[in-house]
Amino acid sequence: MPMRRADVVQWGADRLRVAAWRGDASVAVVTPVPGHPPTPAGVAHTAEVLAARGVDRMLTSAIPPDEQAPFLAHGFAVRERLHLLSRALDVVPPPTLVTARLRRGWRRDYPEVLTVDELAFSSFWRFDRHALLDARGATPSNQFRVAERDDVVGYAITGRAGTTCYLQRLAVHPDAQGHGIGSALVLDALHWARARRATVALVNTQVGNDPALALYERLGFRRQAGGLAVLERSLRPARATA
Repeated sequence: MPMRRADVVQWGADRLRVAAWRGDASVAVVTPVPGHPPTPAGVAHTAEVLAARGVDRMLTSAIPPDEQAPFLAHGFAVRERLHLLSRALDVVPPPTLVTARLRRGWRRDYPEVLTVDELAFSSFWRFDRHALLDARGATPSNQFRVAERDDVVGYAITGRAGTTCYLQRLAVHPDAQGHGIGSALVLDALHWARARRATVALVNTQVGNDPALALYERLGFRRQAGGLAVLERSLRPARATA
């Protein structure tokens, strides 16, 4: 049976959400379901299920150290490391003034938004339409905002689950960086979340992305110990060598 766009694989108390990576059914991204910590047996069962569906490679979402061990025990290796940052929302600075107009994003903005995303990120991290839709549907409520001059020059997707805000995506066109647009989008997101009674905001960024790290820390975010990692494993049988 081919992999559906999103599914949950169960094994005992394990619950692992699986979906095609960037719309590619040969690669699956696996995410632990909150409240159901993964076990080595659950990871092994999920790998068997995905291999039977024709999946060649598994990636995890960005997961904390306490969720990594069952995957590492089953042959996964670290593909990417990320900083995890958090910020309390008791006090948020006022919105900043920029030369771009911030407004609600619409589906008609997706082509321009994805162009900005492609220019702002390396190939592994780029969004396609599938990833954009997944980000917008990852939390019970979300905000989709764009920064616009003549064209879209930046965007942000912010989610809220309970009292936690997630800055799920922030991208600014390279030609528009350094003009406060990223800061304006982040502050706009924090005010949106605070108005909805969120008390803490979380964001992650790749290790080595120093400009993004500096932006978040300038706006009051602090790095959390341990960070996050994306893990990877091939499901193809190893070829015998002569």
